[in-house]
Amino acid sequence: MAEPAFSNLPEWSVTELAHAVKRTMEQTFDRVRVRGELGRVTVAKSGHLYADLKDDGAVISLVMWKGNLSQLRFRPEEGLEVIAEGKLSTFPGKSTYQLIADRLEPAGAGALLAQLEKLKAKLAGEGLFDAARKKPIPYLPTTIGVVTSPTGAVIRDILHRLEERFPRHVLLWPVLVQGKEAAGQVAAAIKGFNAIPPGGAIPRPDVLIVARGGGSIEDLWAFNEEIVARAVAASEIAIISAVGHETDTTLIDFVSDLRAPTPTGAAEKAVPVRAELTERAATAGGRLTGALARLFERRRTELRAAGARLPRLDMTLGLAQQRLDRAGDRLSGALVTAARAQGAKLDRVAVRLRPEGLKRDFTRRAQRLAELEERLALALKRKVGEKAKLLNAPARLLETLSHKATLARGFALVVDAHGALVRGQAALQAGDEVVLTFADGAMPAQVLGPNGEGRRKKGAGAKQGELF
Repeated sequence: MAEPAFSNLPEWSVTELAHAVKRTMEQTFDRVRVRGELGRVTVAKSGHLYADLKDDGAVISLVMWKGNLSQLRFRPEEGLEVIAEGKLSTFPGKSTYQLIADRLEPAGAGALLAQLEKLKAKLAGEGLFDAARKKPIPYLPTTIGVVTSPTGAVIRDILHRLEERFPRHVLLWPVLVQGKEAAGQVAAAIKGFNAIPPGGAIPRPDVLIVARGGGSIEDLWAFNEEIVARAVAASEIAIISAVGHETDTTLIDFVSDLRAPTPTGAAEKAVPVRAELTERAATAGGRLTGALARLFERRRTELRAAGARLPRLDMTLGLAQQRLDRAGDRLSGALVTAARAQGAKLDRVAVRLRPEGLKRDFTRRAQRLAELEERLALALKRKVGEKAKLLNAPARLLETLSHKATLARGFALVVDAHGALVRGQAALQAGDEVVLTFADGAMPAQVLGPNGEGRRKKGAGAKQGELF
């Protein structure tokens, strides 16, 4: 049997070798920048990103931790070409190497545009670009809200243009218009303006202008973010977008209610020109005055023509005048006749008021009164008799049922010293004092026993018979 060959190489455990390779790779490739296409993109529940970074000849595992992933300006998707920057390391558990990226960006404008087109198609499918949902811009807003940087030339251009055309009250919501935090601030500003209650201490804008100056697609990318597009779509206040130059187009332009080529153009679309309005008002006033003058002249001519066709006044009133004269003549005779009739009535009344007439009238009334008095007396007597009969029957019944009739037949009513009715012998004892009530009066008495025992009251008679 051959003896084993011996070697001078040191002996490693698997773990030691794996970690040695890891250290060597991290020291050799401490910082690398790699371009490739994303594949199998997965975001774990922990928030970390795991993906493949590949080209035509090779594949490298890509890892990005949660903190770095949350700062990306775009959403990593499969098929997107990106540039990843970080350090190369290994995963000893599987003996694989991987790129731990702390920076990730689309590989040029083409990748950004591809991602933009994909998001644009998604929002269009939800109807966020439909013309039917766009709100009209107020013709002359009282308050204008502006979402832009407070330090750039954009806000100065907007204020200057508004001052030239038609000065309005302006509320500025300062935001970043470039960088990782820009999209969130712009969306928050739009929501904040919509949250202002109408009629409060702070006036609620009638229209909003979201604006920034020109720049590259990367500089304007905040206005292509989904969070900004959805905030614009959900706004109850009409929004004018003015991002970049006339040739620049961002996603917010498709969602907003009106797109302006520049921030200055947004100010022009927000308000009319006051001088033009004044001129139009003056022109309209002159036209109105002329129209009224022509109307009055036409009505005056029509009135004169109508007056010429009317009959003469004396011809119109002649017949009525004749009727009035005849009625006046008839009225005089009617007054005389009516006066005579009233005089005859007064004569008849006067005859009745003479002494002979008054005496006859008084006698006749006295006779009637005597007849009424006699009839009343008879009726009263008859009624009293009827009521007496009704009362006699209960009285006779009461008298029949009364204990007085019983006493009149020789009986007596016995009550004790307390006034209680005595109904039997058992209720009394020898010596008790009682009161005997007869039909003609009452008399006190004392109960004696069978042998005459019992006390006598002072002053009582010496002789008193036995009660029971």
